[in-house]
Amino acid sequence: MRHRWGGRKLGRTTSHRRAMLRNMVTSLLEHEQIETTDAKAKEVRRLAERMITLGKRGDLHARRLAMRVVRSRAVAAKLFDELAPRYRTRPGGYTRVLKTRRRVGDAAPLSLVELVDRETPSAPAGEAKGGGRAKGAEKAAPRARARAKASGEGEAAPRGRAKAAGKAQGGSARSTKQRPKV
Repeated sequence: MRHRWGGRKLGRTTSHRRAMLRNMVTSLLEHEQIETTDAKAKEVRRLAERMITLGKRGDLHARRLAMRVVRSRAVAAKLFDELAPRYRTRPGGYTRVLKTRRRVGDAAPLSLVELVDRETPSAPAGEAKGGGRAKGAEKAAPRARARAKASGEGEAAPRGRAKAAGKAQGGSARSTKQRPKV
């Protein structure tokens, strides 16, 4: 029977799911914010809140329990030395989940998981690493500017005119035939 077994399976085996969540919690405690899918964000929040509560306890047993989850001794030290005193008076709710955008490849809803009362202002995690650009965005931006310039507008042309502008410039179109309406 599975009575009272909470949590999401996230389409992974138990060992893969545990390893992934441990990695994500370690990254969250290290960088104080991560961007991931909504479902993973909600699971990471549960585990991260438990780790901060263990950090607030501060005894040896709590440190050993936290080391079961946190993969880095440096991050565990940060948990007990920096984060625990920061949240000493807060009774819970150490993290927040902010819905951000949809992922480019599969349109999965993404969320930003961050610690409350961070020192730095919140910015999406992707901007800190690669400037927040999607794959292929370097190539797409000049093409959009060229289309806007060709159409004589200050900003990119609407979708229908962009296709026509792309065809006029020699860009590839998916199909030149019109489909019969059924």
